[in-house]
Amino acid sequence: MPVNLVAPDPKSLLPVAGVALGVTQANIRKPDRKDLLVIRLDDGANVAGVFTQNRFCAAPVVVTRQHLSMLDPNASIRALVVNTGNANAGTGKDGLAHARQTCTELAHLLGCTAVQVLPFSTGVIMEPLPVERIAAGLPACLADLRADNWLNAAQAIMTTDTLPKAVSSQVKVGGATVTLTGIAKGAGMIHPNMATMLGFVATDARVSLPLLKSAVAHAAKNSFNCITVDGDTSTNDAFMLIASGKAGMNELTDARSPDFIALRDAVTQVARQLAQSIVRDGEGATKFISIRVEGGRSEDECRKIGFAIAHSPLVKTAFFASDPNLGRILAAIGYAGVADLDVEKLDLYLDDVLVARHGGRNPAYREADGQRVMKQSEITIRAVLNRGTASVTLWTCDLSHDYVSINADYRS
Repeated sequence: MPVNLVAPDPKSLLPVAGVALGVTQANIRKPDRKDLLVIRLDDGANVAGVFTQNRFCAAPVVVTRQHLSMLDPNASIRALVVNTGNANAGTGKDGLAHARQTCTELAHLLGCTAVQVLPFSTGVIMEPLPVERIAAGLPACLADLRADNWLNAAQAIMTTDTLPKAVSSQVKVGGATVTLTGIAKGAGMIHPNMATMLGFVATDARVSLPLLKSAVAHAAKNSFNCITVDGDTSTNDAFMLIASGKAGMNELTDARSPDFIALRDAVTQVARQLAQSIVRDGEGATKFISIRVEGGRSEDECRKIGFAIAHSPLVKTAFFASDPNLGRILAAIGYAGVADLDVEKLDLYLDDVLVARHGGRNPAYREADGQRVMKQSEITIRAVLNRGTASVTLWTCDLSHDYVSINADYRS
C-alpha cells in the first residue's frame, strides 16, 4: 500500500481555462483500462518542458523536443497526446516514425499541423508502439474532452502506480486569481535527472515563453529532481508546463517581478506535491523518508551526500526492516564523493534522535530510540556537515520484497 497517500478527490481538481482533457481505452497493452489521453489547448497557449538526460531517450522525447524547436513563432502547441502500456523507447527509426504518425493523426482530427502536437509514452521498453490502436482511439479521446477530466487523465497515464496523482492550487498573480492543476505518473524506475517519468502542470496564467521555461526548470530542480525510488533514470522522463493565458492579467515578462516569483513558487509547490506522491507510491514502499543534508559548502555536495544515502540498498533495506543499522548511513556519506569532507564535524539525526556526534556514535544514543523512529511510516534523516550554509532536502522510500516482485513480474 502507498505510504500515507490517498486518491485525489475529483472535486478538488480545478479546471484550467483553455485546457480540455479526453481519455479512452485503446487496448494498447492490456484491455479494459484507460491508456490514452489527449490534452487539447486553446490557441495561444505557451508550453515548455524538461526531459530525461538518459542518452537512450525514447522516440516521443526526441519528437517533442523537435516540435518545440520547430514551432513557428506565430503558432502555438494545440495538443499533447499520452499513451501508457508502451514506452516507444529502444525502437529505433520505426519508433520515431510511429511517434510522428501519432502526431499527424491527431493533427488531422484537430485541424492543426503535426508540429503543434507533442507525443508522450510510458510503459514497456523495446516493444513496437501499436500506433494503429492509438490512431483508432483518438476520436474517442476527442469525444471525451472536458475541462474537469483531470482525475481520469491521471488514471490514463499510470503504469505500476497504485493510485492516480493529481493536485490543484490557486494563487493571486497580477491582481487575478490564477489556477494550477497538475498530474503525474511514476512508482518505479525513478531517479529523475530533470523531472519525473511523466508530469503535466497547467495554469491559466499569462506568461511569456522565456519565463515559462525558467519556471519549469526551477520547479523540476526543486521537486522531481529531489526524489528517487531506485536510482534508475527513465528513458521517457518529461515534465511539461502549460500556460493557457486565459487569466485576466497582464503577461508576465520580468523574471524578477514579485508576480512571476509567486507563480513560479506555486508551480514548484504543485510539482513538489506530485513528486512526493510518486515516492509515497514507490513500488513496494512502506516508508516515506526525507533526507535533509545541512551545513554544506554547496548544494551540489549536499545533493551528492543525500542521494548516496537515498540510493544505498543497504540503507533502504534497513529502513524496510525497521532495523536501526545506522552505520550504513555513515558509510554512504563517506563514499558520496565529497573528497575533503571532515567526518569529525558531522552530526547525524534520525528525526529528533542524535545518533552520531562529531562523526562517531553519540554516547547518549540508545538503540531503543532509533528503533522507535524506524518503526514510523514517515522518517527524517538529517546529516549536518557543519562546514557551510548550503542545504538540500530529498525524498525517497525503503526497498521491500514487493519491489523485486513487482519488477520481476512487470511484463507478465
